[in-house]
Amino acid sequence: MKPLLLLPLLLIASSLIANNNWNTFRGPTGIGNADGKVPTQWSDKSVKWQIQLPGTGQSSPVNWGNKLFLTSASGNGSVRSVLCIDKDRGETIWRKDIPCQNPEEVHKMNSHATPSCATDGERVVAFFGPAGLHCFAADDGKKLWSRTDLGDFPGSWGIAGSPIFLDDAVIQNCDSTGPSYLLAVDKNTGKTIWKTERETKPRGGWSTPILIDTGKRKEIVLNGEFGVKGYSAKSGEELWFCKSFNGRGSPIPYYANGLVYTVNGKPGDIYVVKAGGSGDVTKTHMAWHAKRKGGRDLPSPAVIGEYCFVTAMGGTTCCYDAKTGDLIWADRLDGAFSGSPLVANGLYYVQSESGTTYVIKPGKTMKVVATNSIPAKQGEIFRATLSPIGGDIFIRSSSNLYCVKGS
Repeated sequence: MKPLLLLPLLLIASSLIANNNWNTFRGPTGIGNADGKVPTQWSDKSVKWQIQLPGTGQSSPVNWGNKLFLTSASGNGSVRSVLCIDKDRGETIWRKDIPCQNPEEVHKMNSHATPSCATDGERVVAFFGPAGLHCFAADDGKKLWSRTDLGDFPGSWGIAGSPIFLDDAVIQNCDSTGPSYLLAVDKNTGKTIWKTERETKPRGGWSTPILIDTGKRKEIVLNGEFGVKGYSAKSGEELWFCKSFNGRGSPIPYYANGLVYTVNGKPGDIYVVKAGGSGDVTKTHMAWHAKRKGGRDLPSPAVIGEYCFVTAMGGTTCCYDAKTGDLIWADRLDGAFSGSPLVANGLYYVQSESGTTYVIKPGKTMKVVATNSIPAKQGEIFRATLSPIGGDIFIRSSSNLYCVKGS
């Protein structure tokens, strides 16, 4: 075959390989949408393997091929670890430890290893706040570059934003209660491409950016203390801002129907913004907003067809009309909820801190089609997000990683 004819086929194959990997926090889309078959029901007998992780953390596993990547940290945060694990056997392939001389304070619900890794198959990037942003070779863990000049990340909350890849750049949210900014670095060298200051005081923000395509341009969308913002994917320039109904700004927005679905973090209305605006779009581009029931929101919203779902930390789950914001139903799930949902098989998956996963079918009333558990030990807390990989589901607790076999 001629080289010119071979190139498009190679590009298509590369794209297919990328789509088959859960390579960033909440998957390739960044909003928790899974393609392909994902298990709906499981039990203790479905656990293919489980391993105890060194230290603790709340990052979710990502993968490329048969390699899983996730992070962990020592109890006081003085050592941060990047782990590469065989997804079929649960065996550690390589581990890299990173010292931190001045660990940041963390909230009791946070950890020193909350941001998830990102990988493009050749490199793995991990973010640890004051311990830096680090890039390793995916195959053997060789360090490719490090940035340890990103700041002290002051405050009592810690950090949580995960890195994402954008073409040849790594995008990192560096929010804190001190100097905060959105950063793009060259994925090959770690050198700064652009840096955009962000307003976060008094509390800061902890969200992970998502990339959206409005049809006219690509935007980086990032939640924050005062509202949700859109940035130019090319330059990092702030394009638009929509004021929120309360603070924190930790949940990741969901993008569907040309709309950005956003919740605050603290109690406050869910609000939906038309993407592609300019300047302060609070009055011009807010499609709808609706009251929230159930207290604080830490899990992100999700949209399935005509339905928009939000689960509050206390378990109250609301279903809204995705186009109008009308409340369709509100009901309560048992447990506390911190991790963001998964959308798969046309269903809404949300896991409680005790490790129970509820699977809900969209409709005019709440219909729980499955309630799934795993053999968690006393003291384990589940605040990471489910990762569907290779037909299985990988579940991370504060101290263990489980592989749940697909049926």
